[in-house]
Amino acid sequence: MRQEFRKYTLDDVCSLLSERKNTLIIYHARPDADAIGASFALKLIIEAMGAKAICTCESEIPSRLAFLTEKHQKSAKFENIDKSFEFERIITVDTASPSQLGELQGLFEDRVDLMLDHHENGIRYADSYIKSDYAASGEIIFEIAEKLVSLGEIKEIPRDVYDLVYAALSSDTGCFKYSNVSAHTHMCAARLLAAGIDAAEINHRLFDCKSEQMLAAESAGFQNMKFYNNRIIAAVIFPYELKKELGVEDEHLETLVDVARAVDGVKIAMSVRQSTAYRSFRISLRSSCGFDVSNVAKHFGGGGHTKAAACTIEADSIEFATRLVVDEIMRRWGKNN
Repeated sequence: MRQEFRKYTLDDVCSLLSERKNTLIIYHARPDADAIGASFALKLIIEAMGAKAICTCESEIPSRLAFLTEKHQKSAKFENIDKSFEFERIITVDTASPSQLGELQGLFEDRVDLMLDHHENGIRYADSYIKSDYAASGEIIFEIAEKLVSLGEIKEIPRDVYDLVYAALSSDTGCFKYSNVSAHTHMCAARLLAAGIDAAEINHRLFDCKSEQMLAAESAGFQNMKFYNNRIIAAVIFPYELKKELGVEDEHLETLVDVARAVDGVKIAMSVRQSTAYRSFRISLRSSCGFDVSNVAKHFGGGGHTKAAACTIEADSIEFATRLVVDEIMRRWGKNN
């Protein structure tokens, strides 16, 4: 794989899209609303330009986020998409490192033409347009859409793009309450609101609607929480056995880190979850102080932002995986405090 990749400008991206090639859009495994919203918004933009596009991922769209995509594509899981689709280029969205492609990494890592992302600490694997000062990848896609309109490449932004981008923004900012929110984020959201989106409904679907399985997982996660370093660190530990006992799926475990994050006084929250009986553990990290959790994630081959990051660790047990991450946090904490 090439090691030197070009850093694109906004004009470069628009020039690439103006070629109107059929596009395979890939976003990261275990997708959130930013990955899904930004990717499907890009799909609609490419289609408005007269080309075809399909979104795909290792994982299926979580049921709680299906309201964003159900009228645009029946399924995004790679094994379900139309294999007769003849794509001419590949664009990844919200995928900071090739490992985030999951099972699709081996198939596509060396074939990606452009990566669009907002993560500051990742591993470049293709030519890229990265805006690490943006709160969400959706912000990037909306910037591209507005530029394409100004260039006359599309007559107008497709109506559903506004909903998809707003969902992306709201999701990655915690309904605009995280520290990654900037004046640009609010100005972008203001233009989306001016277009007539139903922000209240989108936020209700994103944050208020939880399945019984998700609530059961959060309750069990609270019972399995451990504290470290004088309660500065809180970790929700969720082994495979507990997942089987509750009958929950991976999509029901995405909010476990928020359970730890909600505890008063906790500065660094983490969830450690085991999806299968295999010795692989998914780590989600959140910081409510100046501590940079992305460096911790990067140490283990992952990435993310200063305040939110993730990685996957292989270890003999979930306890050992937790200990590895906690030790790395405490090592870096000691250097900075």
